[in-house]
Amino acid sequence: MKKVERINIIMRYINNRAHFTITEIMREFNISRSTAIRDIREIEAMGMPLVAEVGRDGGYFVMSNSVLPTVRFTDNEIKALFIAFMATRNLQLPYLKSRHSLAEKLLGLISQNQQDDLVLLNQILLFEGTNPHNPDLLDLSDLPHPMLEQLIQILLEDRYLTISVEEAREIKSYPIYLMRLYREKSAWQIEGFDLVEEKRRIIPVDNLTEVKPYPEKKRMGKKKIAEQLGRQEEAINLVVELGPKAIAQFKKYHPLKMTISYTNPYQTTAILKAFLNVHHPDELTEITNWLLFLGADIKVREIPKEVVEELQDRVEVLGNK
Repeated sequence: MKKVERINIIMRYINNRAHFTITEIMREFNISRSTAIRDIREIEAMGMPLVAEVGRDGGYFVMSNSVLPTVRFTDNEIKALFIAFMATRNLQLPYLKSRHSLAEKLLGLISQNQQDDLVLLNQILLFEGTNPHNPDLLDLSDLPHPMLEQLIQILLEDRYLTISVEEAREIKSYPIYLMRLYREKSAWQIEGFDLVEEKRRIIPVDNLTEVKPYPEKKRMGKKKIAEQLGRQEEAINLVVELGPKAIAQFKKYHPLKMTISYTNPYQTTAILKAFLNVHHPDELTEITNWLLFLGADIKVREIPKEVVEELQDRVEVLGNK
């Protein structure tokens, strides 16, 4: 838990109690005595009227008729929030209307000087996908699928779902346990465990037509799902070492299932281990393109021969041009 978050929670904790001790704070928030004392002093400095009691079992109590002071943001925190809002322009993200209202409320809470800083940032900062001639423009094509917010609301309560999708002009339904909802290549995807076919399934959110909870009596337990997925884990057949330039490329883009492990404290070298389904033509082409995208700052330890052949074919084509 970050310090700012912890202090805000401690403020609410002690505001609801007539009396508290340092020991209680240490136990409740799993922090050391020195950290608890520092946090209490910071809370006092923010204006919370605490009165210390002297004695063996002494502690603190909040002065009567007091109210919890407003949580205040620093100048840098305000800028961080505003820039985060700016960075979401022209992206297929849910709750865009809520983002706009949050930005308006933020502007209403801060001073005129702080507002002027944000107006200037709004004028000079542009992010990928933003229209430079009209940064506030939100193209219709950039709006998220209308089912996305509904899907998120449902999965917050229940991850066992029956999902209906349009495939080849037909509506098909899949009972799944939703594992991840992610955005890749400007499109939202559902990664779930198919409860009937008992396998991992990827479903584009753009194809959704209906989402509803899956009947409880037909559900598979989470432990069994984990066991099934564990048995289906593929053997690693791609091992690549990355240098600093390749790591920079990796950070720009990488397929969802690709992860790296840094091999030195400075994070200038890393290793990638993954399974490639060489019998899936689309995946083979995508991985070949991505390995070329990483550049020459890589060292291949292990790679399927099908990928090598694809890379050789690509090089021959480029050489004949």
